[in-house]
Parts: sequence; structure tokens; C-alpha cells
Amino acid sequence: MRIASVGCALPGPRHSQETLLAGLRDLWSQHIRNPKRLDQIHRNVLVGGRHLALPMEEYRSLHGFRAGNDAFIRCAVPLGETAVRDALARAGLEPRDVRHFFFASVTGLATPSIDARLMNRLGLRSDVKRTPIFGLGCVAGAAGIARAADVLKAYPAEIAVLLCVELCSLTLQREDLSVPNLIATGLFGDGAAAVVLTGSDVPHAGPRILATHSVFYPGTEDAMGWEIGDTGFRVVLSAEVPRIARGIRKDVDEFLASQGFAIEDVTHFICHPGGPRVLEAFEAALELPKQALALSWRSLHEIGNLSSASVLMVLGDTLACDPAPASLGLLMAMGPGFCAELVLLRW
Repeated sequence: MRIASVGCALPGPRHSQETLLAGLRDLWSQHIRNPKRLDQIHRNVLVGGRHLALPMEEYRSLHGFRAGNDAFIRCAVPLGETAVRDALARAGLEPRDVRHFFFASVTGLATPSIDARLMNRLGLRSDVKRTPIFGLGCVAGAAGIARAADVLKAYPAEIAVLLCVELCSLTLQREDLSVPNLIATGLFGDGAAAVVLTGSDVPHAGPRILATHSVFYPGTEDAMGWEIGDTGFRVVLSAEVPRIARGIRKDVDEFLASQGFAIEDVTHFICHPGGPRVLEAFEAALELPKQALALSWRSLHEIGNLSSASVLMVLGDTLACDPAPASLGLLMAMGPGFCAELVLLRW
């Protein structure tokens, strides 16, 4: 199997972190006792700016879960369409070439799912096999690639598309002044990314997927996720996440060894930009120089953490660098569960 292309879509204009911070200061002016604490939290996440699904002034009218979720559906469909069309165009393919359609998101709910709502808009075949995925959060971009690769092992002459749409801003909890929510309002952004994968019998350029690996860490279910209530999705973000991330070295070493490689053989590290402490944990655990995760750091600074879509954005940036033939890449992400997904690539 190969990764033929990555397509991306970002909504509206990019807002600087200072502009977004000013809006939150105004929203919470009567409730936060120490505004400097909010400023510090936002600057510590090292995000320079983000894209929003809606114009800033419209967020004040989003009251309750239904309003936010309706906005998610309204925005996710055209944004997802743009990302998929971009990915297919980059691969030189048409919508009717697609036989498997995977969709992942954790920032909104829809039945029919977003992939179903895109069937007619994209002109996909009526016999496309659709797989909507909810609940994997930040790990879903890597997990989606792995699951699509598993399917293409059984259907080597076929083509799959993975679409991730995350509109994190629409989950804003205006009454929640907890530190995890304050961090989330400074860290997460909105966007979509799509990946085209081709089976082994489909002649196409792009890195081969050599192997994939999944890891679940027992007893860590409370580390990350949502508490879902009347107002929608309330973020759960434990301070233990960086510590758990630092333990990934053992899993990486065992995965690479199973394929006859060591970490020294990997040239490209395609890591989900979960936040500064997560990226620093990856660097420490894998003993990497700062430059090794330069694309992940850049993505974090330019657009923030887009949950499942972020690692796909970094993958797209890696493809644009035109890696040398035969070089190895390790795509990795962690998310709710708590879990990790690893994908080994060879150009």
C-alpha cells in the first residue's frame, strides 16, 4: 500500500493568537480573577495563530450543544469536500476511483455521518464502503491510515480515502474556567485533511506503508477525552499525558525491531503536534534533535493542534519536502484511551 497524496483545507482567515486571546479575555472578563494567568497559558502553548470555523463574532450566539453541533455539520461538509478534492487532484484521481471512504472526527456528531453527506457532493460511487470513526481524538489520523491500510491488504487493486475534520472551536465551554479548558482554548484549532491510499496492485508514486502498530496503555482511560453533558464536549486533559508520552520509546523500539530496523534508521519523524510538552516528550523519549520534529513544531505554531487532522497536515508537509528514495519515515500519534498508533513508511 502507498500514500498517494494529502489534501488540506483550513476555514476562513487565520487569526493571530493575540486576537483570539483578546476575544477570550472579553468573554471571561467578569469571571477570571487573574487575567494574566490566561495570557500565560496561551503563550505557553507556543501557538502563533489558528483558523476558526465561524467568524469570531458568531461564537457569542452559540448557546448549548445543539447550536454548536449544527454549526459543526454546516461547516464540516464543505470543508471536508475541499480537503478530499485537493487530495484526489494531487493524486491525479477522480472521486469515482475511490472504493473505501474513512471519516474521523471527535468534535461533532452527525447521523447521517459527514462521509454520507459528502457522497452526492463529491460524486462518489454508490457502492463505496464507508467507515465513520468517532472517539479516537488526536490519534485518529494515524489510526485511520492504519485501518485503511488493513483494508487495502484485502483489496490490493482498490483505493481508499481517509478524511479527518476537526472544528475544535465549536466545542468552546464558556462556563468552564478549569486549567484544562483554558489550555484547550489556546491550543486547538480548526481544519480538515484527507489522505489518498492506494493498494499494492495500483501503480502510483508515494511512500509505501511497511507496517502499522497499535498500543493501548492500561489504566489510563482518564488521561484525555471528553465529558459529554448538556453544554456539549468538556475537555479532559490530564497533566499525566506528557509522562505517558515519554514511555513510547519501548513501543517504538519493539515496532521497528519487528521490521528489522532501529530508530537510527528513521530519517523522517511525522509526529502529531499535541502541544509543546508532548513534542518535548517525544524528543526526549526518542533522543531526537530539535530539527527532527521541525515540521511538527511549525504546524503547532502556524495552525495549532487540529486533533486528528494535525498529523495528516505534518504528513503533507513531509511529502512536500520530497524525501530521498528508500528513506524511512515513522508516523506517530497518541490520543484518548490512552493509546498510540505507529505507521512505518518507506519512500
